[in-house]
Amino acid sequence: MSLPQFEYGDEVRVVRNVRNDGTYPGMDTGTLLIRRGSVGCVYDVGTYLQDQLIYRVHFLESGRTVGCREEELIPASAPWTPSLFEFRDNVTATCSFAVRGEVVVAQGQVGSVMKVLRDLPDGVQYHVHFGDGRVLQVPERSLCMADPQAEVGDEQ
Repeated sequence: MSLPQFEYGDEVRVVRNVRNDGTYPGMDTGTLLIRRGSVGCVYDVGTYLQDQLIYRVHFLESGRTVGCREEELIPASAPWTPSLFEFRDNVTATCSFAVRGEVVVAQGQVGSVMKVLRDLPDGVQYHVHFGDGRVLQVPERSLCMADPQAEVGDEQ
């Protein structure tokens, strides 16, 4: 196990939505605890299963103290580009996408965000899986949030 990247008192930003995995008391599993981009202060550093660093971070805005893995955090002073969607969000193509002239994703088709690419010169883009085994890199402006009932590959 490596040394902790953050220490007591460090201000950090969470880079993904943090949901209750069943360990946060008084809230249902899956409930959103902390929204991506929120800034908090490291309160403690511990381990889980002897091989994962867990940071106890207090988020003043929400009044919650939540356990975060190191890969979920960046220094609060680091550049941050907000995004509309996150990993596992279902999105809808607002236009058709073609590869070598062949339409591979129809306008209205639902896909699932596999990765968020924030540091690109053209703005935020996503790796989106559209259900046919194909993953495309798609700019944020070409997507909207899918209907919660829609499944990957569906057309809305």
